[in-house]
Amino acid sequence: MATFFGEVVVAPSRAGLDEEEEAREETPEDREIRREIEKKSSLCSFGREIDVLWSWRSGGCAEEPLVCSRFIVAIGRNAAAFLSSFILDSVCWEVVGVVKLWNEWCKTSSTTNVLPTDSFCLFYRLISDPTVLLCQCSCYVAEDQQFQWLEKVFGSMQKKGLQVTILSTCPVADYKTQESTLTLVSPFLRALKTKEFQEQVCCPLLEQPNIVRDLPAA
Repeated sequence: MATFFGEVVVAPSRAGLDEEEEAREETPEDREIRREIEKKSSLCSFGREIDVLWSWRSGGCAEEPLVCSRFIVAIGRNAAAFLSSFILDSVCWEVVGVVKLWNEWCKTSSTTNVLPTDSFCLFYRLISDPTVLLCQCSCYVAEDQQFQWLEKVFGSMQKKGLQVTILSTCPVADYKTQESTLTLVSPFLRALKTKEFQEQVCCPLLEQPNIVRDLPAA
């Protein structure tokens, strides 16, 4: 339960199993997950490493930050599909990066090629303005990987003058309102913004006590 408005509430995860679940017989998938976690835990303190690959860093400028004025991130399959249908359905964009990760619900391959698949978080750059970047994150990012995702993705970018827009969706049944959700015309939009954002928002602000969770909240 949230103790204040805006608090990030962590959803249940298979990363922490209770004693009753641990007592059950392991399936082949459970054994594979356990082996991978143990192997990756010995390699890094985070437990499950995330790799961010940029095509623009292949020329020897690995330490140079990406100059970015606008960064739009679509998190979840619905938001990613919205980008595909209404923004990326043109030749104006080029794939410039990818996030590779491994968890219970997402297993990316070991290839270093940047290919559009549901297992990846893909980055696109506007050809006419290379400072505008999009990210389609249709794969699941586990709770113990969210900070790592943020640190590595935003660690590659120049922070000054950067405007970040997050697109995400949630079920209407989770929306808290005094009126019946059956009368709501869906889909509908709500927004949250920081005090630094001075432009006019395109929809009403999210009402209390509704909150944003997981990677969008992070």
